[in-house]
Amino acid sequence: MIALYLSPLYLIGNIYICFRTLQWLSVCFETAKKPAFRLIFIALYVFIAASIALAFIMPHSKVQRIIAHISTFWFGIILYIILTLAVAELIRLILKITKIVPAEVLASRKAFVISGLLCVIVIAAVSIWGIYNATHVQDTFYEVTIDKDGGNLDELDIALVADLHLGYTIGTDMMQQMVDKINAQNPDIVLIAGDIFDNDYDAMESPEELIHILSGIQSKYGVYAVYGNHDAAEKILAGFTFPSDEKKMSDIRMDEFLEKANIQLITEETLLIDDSFYLVGRADEERPGRDVEERLTPEAIMSNLDASKPVIVMEHEPKFLQEVADAGIDLHLCGHTHDGQTFPANLTTKLIWENSAGYLKKDDMQSIVTSGVGLFGPNMRVGTKSEVVHIKVHFSGN
Repeated sequence: MIALYLSPLYLIGNIYICFRTLQWLSVCFETAKKPAFRLIFIALYVFIAASIALAFIMPHSKVQRIIAHISTFWFGIILYIILTLAVAELIRLILKITKIVPAEVLASRKAFVISGLLCVIVIAAVSIWGIYNATHVQDTFYEVTIDKDGGNLDELDIALVADLHLGYTIGTDMMQQMVDKINAQNPDIVLIAGDIFDNDYDAMESPEELIHILSGIQSKYGVYAVYGNHDAAEKILAGFTFPSDEKKMSDIRMDEFLEKANIQLITEETLLIDDSFYLVGRADEERPGRDVEERLTPEAIMSNLDASKPVIVMEHEPKFLQEVADAGIDLHLCGHTHDGQTFPANLTTKLIWENSAGYLKKDDMQSIVTSGVGLFGPNMRVGTKSEVVHIKVHFSGN
């Protein structure tokens, strides 16, 4: 629904960009003034700008997949076109008002060509950097101490990932990078904190190959996952979904995919691992999914456990941290935020989430939120990173 509300702004923005680009090209090149060139340019621009809507309405096919790939790149590029042009127009207005630069110089052909070229360089540089960041998985390391008896364990090595968003943008290459990063650290346990899929199961190009790659994850205690708000079967437009009165649940093929990949889904479940620590998987608050009518509160979770043992809770969204801390939970692991994914959104997430990414200690509870592996919407990461989080947990109560 948000995508529909933003569509008029998207239309106006594209008209402005197309007009200003043609204007700049016409000043730079005589050929750009010819009607045939303008017609071809406008037709090509309209196709690229409409790729987001075309990918949404077209049935699944190879052509539709190509258009979907184009749309994910364009979605990011247009963001930085708009931001760059807005800054350029603001600078131009300031120079005009302050008269720091003479009016005739500011209005000259040379100034227009140079300013346009600078805009192109900035847009290209940021876009290439963003695409590179989005397609290269990095390692992030944390070390925490839980003041409880770890039973058979003095230490626990956790690999935490989230927000894979398997679909048009994220496929076999990113998953192989992720698995290689996980296995290189030889973790005791691997946790996937939701948004494994990008809503549409059929958006994955090679499900069987992805299953094969993910089943190659190696760990002592196995791989466990919870679902997030995007692990539901529904159409998605520009990264946004649509409201519905029906309960949104995972495609049954998603459940089967995880089972084949040896990933255990734990929804509102508590496991005692090696008689040493508890692992709790919470359902997503927004879309709790199949067979979940109500999520257990943190207090209800703890009421059934031996509080002398370490308690690790995994859920998708890092909400209600104070409630989690008050309940006596030791380690809270989440994803969802993407750390904003792209500038300037990565600045606003800090206003929304108490822990938008990284480490936070709240009373005796420790919170770690990963910026995720995959992508929401544009195929870019600017100011954030795609990561596998490695957590070394020390138990000091032994």
